[in-house]
Amino acid sequence: MRNPLLCACFAAGLALLTSTSSHAAAKTDFNVCWTIYAGWMPWEYAQAQGVVDKWAKKYGIHVKVTQLNDYVESINQYTAGQFDGCTMTNMDALTIPAAGGVDSTALIVSDFSNGNDGIVIKGTGKTVADLKGMNVNLVELSVSHYLLARALDTVNLREKDLKVVNTSDADISAAFNTDDVQAVTTWNPMLADIKAKPGVTEVFNSSRIPGEILDMMVVNTQTLKDNPALGKVLTGAWFEVMALMGSKTPAGEAALEHMAHASGTDLAGFKAQLATTQLFYTAQDTLDFAKSPELPKTMAKVAEFSFAHGLLGEGAKDSNAVGMSFAQDIVLGDKRNIKLRFDPSYVQMAVDGKL
Repeated sequence: MRNPLLCACFAAGLALLTSTSSHAAAKTDFNVCWTIYAGWMPWEYAQAQGVVDKWAKKYGIHVKVTQLNDYVESINQYTAGQFDGCTMTNMDALTIPAAGGVDSTALIVSDFSNGNDGIVIKGTGKTVADLKGMNVNLVELSVSHYLLARALDTVNLREKDLKVVNTSDADISAAFNTDDVQAVTTWNPMLADIKAKPGVTEVFNSSRIPGEILDMMVVNTQTLKDNPALGKVLTGAWFEVMALMGSKTPAGEAALEHMAHASGTDLAGFKAQLATTQLFYTAQDTLDFAKSPELPKTMAKVAEFSFAHGLLGEGAKDSNAVGMSFAQDIVLGDKRNIKLRFDPSYVQMAVDGKL
């Protein structure tokens, strides 16, 4: 899921190509995209099993849910206006479409990483403090990079106290097998493979910063405003699948089996990934998280990290460059430049039984 980020200046260029052409308008055909990750497999199931089609028919529209193989490319295409919505993390939503000028809405914050991302050092009995002076291999400017920064905070270290070595997610497991690499930060399934090796220590994982690495369905704000049926369809379909997954019934187990196969693993492997993914199985839990005062605090941290690493665009003077809005009329950053909106109003409809 979490590959390197698109540079904000390129995102801005993509946004310029689309924002100057035309505003969104009322329409009947929509396309949203997703990439393989445990927390996003329900979208594949909802498409394959006709759940999305059922909800779309209710509202007289058509919604296609398209799988793309490359995570970054999926966000690039969304930013360029080729999709109406896209699955992405909270940090990527801020630093790619939002920083690039595309006003985007987090329609559903579906889960957070609760151990799916971690830091591993060769040797037993190691701690985060042992990272000092080391080379740490990770996907630079990804949520792995963010996780490392948050881990260092816990022991009063900074990035200047070590060296980050940019390594692709495809190469990181193989790199760890070499004598040159002593520490890595990565995510599942690579993390599970590395942790299973003898004589290693996982010194930090995302369960230590719960609620900070978020997975979301993001939609174009203007498209959503002009076409509220799209928000209702996606939200309704999502929570129908969530109810099935959480039902602990034979049908629910069959759904999990389907998702496991579609993601390239077996049922046990998929359940292991879900165990470190804090999915919100009910609309109420989703709503509670979206309204939590912790969410703005988290996004403030993400904005600070993003600004420090040059991800908010060349013109950004501080971490407040891109405005973000939340429930209860809370706004962070530039109120004149709100480009990322955490809007739980559609989840509220699900809670109220009004979808």
